Amino acid sequence: MAAVADLFQRLLRKTDMPASANLKAYLCTLFLDGANRDAGLYSRVHVRADGTVSGFLGVLPMEMEFEGRRLWAANCGTFACDDRDTDPFAGARLLRDVLSGPQALSFTETSNDVSTEMWRTARAHVLGPYSLDWLRILKPSAFVVEAASRRIALARLAKPAARLADRLLFRPGDKQAWSHYTSLAGKADAFVATPATDDDVIDACRQLLTPFALRPLWEPPVLRDMLRHAARKAHHGERICHLVKTRSGKVVGLYLYYGNPGGIGRTVQIMAAPGQESIVIDCLLRSAHERGLVAIRGQTQPALLQAMIGKKIAFLHASSTVVHSRDPALVDAMTNGRAFLNGLAGEGWTRLIGDSFE
Repeated sequence: MAAVADLFQRLLRKTDMPASANLKAYLCTLFLDGANRDAGLYSRVHVRADGTVSGFLGVLPMEMEFEGRRLWAANCGTFACDDRDTDPFAGARLLRDVLSGPQALSFTETSNDVSTEMWRTARAHVLGPYSLDWLRILKPSAFVVEAASRRIALARLAKPAARLADRLLFRPGDKQAWSHYTSLAGKADAFVATPATDDDVIDACRQLLTPFALRPLWEPPVLRDMLRHAARKAHHGERICHLVKTRSGKVVGLYLYYGNPGGIGRTVQIMAAPGQESIVIDCLLRSAHERGLVAIRGQTQPALLQAMIGKKIAFLHASSTVVHSRDPALVDAMTNGRAFLNGLAGEGWTRLIGDSFE
């Protein structure tokens, strides 16, 4: 695992800094200590002739349900392979070995262009409606400065001026626009967003997952452990998790995002009862704006994508959600948007995305 941690640092985090003891320990916790032996699904390493590790494909077993049938899925998130010049097929061998396992389906939500081509060669399917990132700009001047400061440190000096510009140029009551967000009266006013405990999320997930033909079968201890992992993402900011309810207390959705005032928020999960997706998204955007975020982003799902149309949200492609299965019924459910994937049903809950291991 020490060799895997070094690969992770160099190839995925793009740094020459040696892997910390905390990162090594977390990889062990995630891929070894937390492995579900009953599933028979394991992560793989690619080893050179001299015994050194040149590649890694992390597998997180996930139990799912499809039309009353329980099955295992291989969540293949962390994929790093060295020696592309001297051994260009090492990554393909790793992937082929994982896909030949006992799972009913395999998927990833973080596939880059190179990995996606490997998956395509193995007859996998790219799920377009699950493979877009969405972005809603809330405060344009501050957003531009915040984005620039991630590459140019001196740009941070302009943050006070940017905040002042946003206050002067955009006032409460303005119409919604691509350039900025305004909290307007609407249907969302009939609902309330309240902080959610882990137990609240566990209870809500059971209800909100029901409409999906293919969905995670999270036992409470499993989901509680996932939420414990998701409690901290130092690079993304404070964790905000709210239930969206009617005035009478009925849960119609939830959202989980991270972000600090002045920063760009990262949404890990949006869940909504059928027909309530627009309400939940409106509550999320209002929460992010009131918190002082300059923008918020996340990954799409088919039902959410439909509800986002008309909300001045921009879409871009950063990574792909790719699936592989030998069962035509499962492939049909996933390619037709009847599967719950991404976020908690992916890699977004792990500390590998957004946390610090210094």
